[in-house]
Amino acid sequence: MLYAAVTGAGGRMGTAIIKAIKESDSITLAGALEREDSPLLGKDAGEAAACGTLGVEVTSDRDAAFKDAAVIIDFTNPEASLKTLEAASSAGKAVVLGTTGFSHTQRDKVHEIGEKIRLVMAPNMSVGVNLLWKIVADIAPVLGADYDIEIIESHHRHKKDAPSGTALHIAEVAAAGLKRDLDKVAVYERKGIIGERSREEIGIQSIRAGDIVGDHTILFAGPGERLEVTHKASSRETFAHGALVAALWVSSRPAGLYDMQDVLGLKN
Repeated sequence: MLYAAVTGAGGRMGTAIIKAIKESDSITLAGALEREDSPLLGKDAGEAAACGTLGVEVTSDRDAAFKDAAVIIDFTNPEASLKTLEAASSAGKAVVLGTTGFSHTQRDKVHEIGEKIRLVMAPNMSVGVNLLWKIVADIAPVLGADYDIEIIESHHRHKKDAPSGTALHIAEVAAAGLKRDLDKVAVYERKGIIGERSREEIGIQSIRAGDIVGDHTILFAGPGERLEVTHKASSRETFAHGALVAALWVSSRPAGLYDMQDVLGLKN
């Protein structure tokens, strides 16, 4: 049995992961972390996630939350996640990290810590999305420069970062396949008289509305035809399931920075 701690225990992903753990035969909840001003502090983590009593109290103390866990699952925000990684490094814990919105400096810090611990880091842990990335990696170099690339992502109105980490990784995969520097060719917004579209650019557009869990479409538009690849998440359960798969996988791996492509065996 694998013992896991969940950070952001009262958040959308935190509650979905706790529910998934309750239904798992392989993972047991050992800790639940929330911010210091959370109204959930002191409450049972299962009750906070509306899935019954689990006998684990929600706390703001990282050491207490992580003490009995072998793996920490973190879907929070960049600042909180960096603190979690530092605590995990000190305590020798493995981490599954699904947080997005890191700056370049923060990402460098994550990678630095990730080389010292067992870390799976992925902007999206859905099996379907990881297959989408692999498909894009195959398509982009075949279609080449004759096809314009546009990425459209949609999420709920409460999402704080844009574009989504998933959309950015789609763009990174496509750019790599075409040997382009994404920092130079990415276009995130268009307005006014912008002139003709350049052949090199990769467009990334964000929509925030309602309770959309997560939709991603990559469009390849060429002469006389258009190819679209779309993934739509109807529930956070798919991300929670992927996080548990990653937790079980990384628990037996040597120290190193991994992603879901490693977990799912999708790398060539």
